[in-house]
Amino acid sequence: MATHTDRAYERDLNKLREGLLAMGARVEAMIAECVLSVVQRDSRLAEHVLKSDVAVNRLELEVDDLCRKIIALRQPAASDLRLITTAVKIVTDLERVGDLAVNIAERAVDLNKSEPMPIYDDLPRLAQLAQEQLQNALEAFVKGDVEQAERVLKSDDFLDALFVKLFNDLLQLMMEDSKTIRRATSLLFVAKHLERIGDHATNVAEMVIYLVKGTDVRHPRSR
Repeated sequence: MATHTDRAYERDLNKLREGLLAMGARVEAMIAECVLSVVQRDSRLAEHVLKSDVAVNRLELEVDDLCRKIIALRQPAASDLRLITTAVKIVTDLERVGDLAVNIAERAVDLNKSEPMPIYDDLPRLAQLAQEQLQNALEAFVKGDVEQAERVLKSDDFLDALFVKLFNDLLQLMMEDSKTIRRATSLLFVAKHLERIGDHATNVAEMVIYLVKGTDVRHPRSR
């Protein structure tokens, strides 16, 4: 990315990148904590996730405000304009990941009031994959690495396949034991939220490709 002779302008752009990374680190931690709150039946950890959402929302507002400030005062062009438009989209995806982590934490609090359910190994694995996807997408953003971003896109198929397997396993459990339906349904929602986190990581990776190459790779079937 270009370096500017206007130091104030360069500071604003660096602050924008740092804000995105800070928000990304926060939501990555929320993913890890919300799944642990389910697996370990730790409602206090779930409550911590709920409180963390305030910080994520604050970071979203700060990044949005900074983007508007740069556009109004600097009138950016070319790669800088792509950076700002990319930041606006990425920050939206990160905020939604935070919301999904909150949804999982809320499910954990509810599940912890009931009898324990068998936790399939695929659930923490799904969470790990979703977190890695997001981390890799953000690393691609930092490095401007198109190849890494493309690997994130390809890896989403594996995450989706693991979700389908977990979905079928939980469905089978409900068919075999009707007493598990309510709790298993909650775990299905947890799994779906994790799958959606992977989708948001994919969105971030697509925006990295746009940032570096100026090529919009979203919705290829619609082109």
